[in-house]
Amino acid sequence: MIKIAVMGYGTIGSGVVEVLETNRDSIAKRVGEEVEVKYVLDLRDFPGDPIEKKIVHDYKDITADEEVKIVVETMGGVEPAFTFVKAMLEAGKSVTTSNKALVAEKGAELLAVAKEKNVNFMFEASVGGGIPIIRSINECLTADKIEEITGILNGTTNYMLTKMANEGLEFADVLKDAQDKGYAEKDPTADVEGYDAGRKVAIMASIAFNSNVTFSQVYTEGITHITAEDIRYAKEFGYVIKLIGMTRLTEGGVEVKVHPMLLPEQHPLSTVRDSFNAVFIHGEACDDAMFMGRGAGQLPTASAVMGDVIDVMRNILHHSCGKIGYGCYRNLPVKSAEDTVSRFFLRIQVTDKPGALANIAGILGNNDVSIAQVVQKRSHDGVAELVIITDPVREKHFNDALSILKGMSVLKEVSGVIRVYGN
Repeated sequence: MIKIAVMGYGTIGSGVVEVLETNRDSIAKRVGEEVEVKYVLDLRDFPGDPIEKKIVHDYKDITADEEVKIVVETMGGVEPAFTFVKAMLEAGKSVTTSNKALVAEKGAELLAVAKEKNVNFMFEASVGGGIPIIRSINECLTADKIEEITGILNGTTNYMLTKMANEGLEFADVLKDAQDKGYAEKDPTADVEGYDAGRKVAIMASIAFNSNVTFSQVYTEGITHITAEDIRYAKEFGYVIKLIGMTRLTEGGVEVKVHPMLLPEQHPLSTVRDSFNAVFIHGEACDDAMFMGRGAGQLPTASAVMGDVIDVMRNILHHSCGKIGYGCYRNLPVKSAEDTVSRFFLRIQVTDKPGALANIAGILGNNDVSIAQVVQKRSHDGVAELVIITDPVREKHFNDALSILKGMSVLKEVSGVIRVYGN
C-alpha cells in the first residue's frame, strides 16, 4: 500500500480524491500496488465529507509521517505552497502539482531539491490541464531539437474570442457571458491579460530548451483591446484572432511571449474553438505535432495529476525515483519583446487627403517597416480607414515607427495593433 497526502481540498484537490476513489481498482492493477489518501491538508474542516477524519491543518503532520511517500499539491499560488512543497521534498517525499504559478516561478529550485533528495517533482497538470504536454516534451520528444512551441493556453479567452467571431459581439459582452457561465472569474485579470498563459509558456520554455525561464521574463499582452471590427477585418484577410502563447529558440536566445495574434485560417490552431486548449510544436526531427484537449476543469486536471502520481508509484516500486529529470542545465538569455521579429496588423484612421498614405508609408519605410498589404477600407467625414499588414520587422523598429505616426497631424487614431503569425 502506497500512502499519499493531498494539500488543498478545493476544486482540483477534491477532483484528485474523486479520480483516485473512482479508479482505485484499475490503478492498483496497472501499477501493482494499492494507493490510499492518508491526509488532506486544508485550513477548513469538512464535516460529513468522506475525508473528514483525514483532514489536518499543519503541513508538518505530513512531513513527519514516513508512511507518506507522495504528496499532491493543489493549493495554488506561490506561497505558502513553495514552503510546503520544499519541506516535503526535503523530507524525502515525491511531489506532484497542478500549480502553474509555483512551477513558473520556483520550478528550477524545487527540481534541484528533488534531484538532491532523489525524489520526483512532477507537474504535468500545471500546463494544459488534461493535455499530456509536459511529458511529451520531456520524454517523447527529448531526442529532438524543439525549435518553437505555439499554443492556445487559456480556455476562458479562447471561448470569448470564439464567441466574438461567431456572433459579432464586443469584448465587454462576451466577458459578462463568460462570467455568467463560470468560464471567467469575477476578477478575470489573470485570463484576459495573458498572465495565466504566460506562466504556462514559461514552464514549457524551461522544459523544451533546458534553461530556466520565469513568468516575470514573459512578455504578456491580453485581449481587452480586441474589437469585433478587428475580428471582421482578420476574417476578410483570411485570418482568425487567437490569444497565443509562444516560445522560440533563436541564435540570440529564447523568445517567450503571450499576445493576440492573427493566425491563417489553414493553421491547425485556428480551428480550436470554445474553451479547448491546444499546443503546436515544431521540432527539427518531428516536424509538426499538435496536442489538443480540455485545458482546465476539475476532472481533466485531476486526471493529469493522478497520471503523475501513478508514474511516481511505479518509480517507488521499481526503486527508480529521480530517473527522469527536468534539467535546466543551460543558461540561455531571454530576449526582450522589442528584440523579437513579428509581422503586424495595423488599423488606423487618417485624414482623407492626397499624400496621406505616401507620408505614412514613408515613415514606416524609414524605420525598416515594409508593407506587405494595405487597403483603404472606407472614407467618412473626411477620415479614411487604412488597414496595413507588414512584412516581418524587429518590434523595436515597428514601435519607433508607430510613435512617429502618432505625432502626425494626418493620423486621427490608431484603432488596432495585432501581431500576425509567420516570419
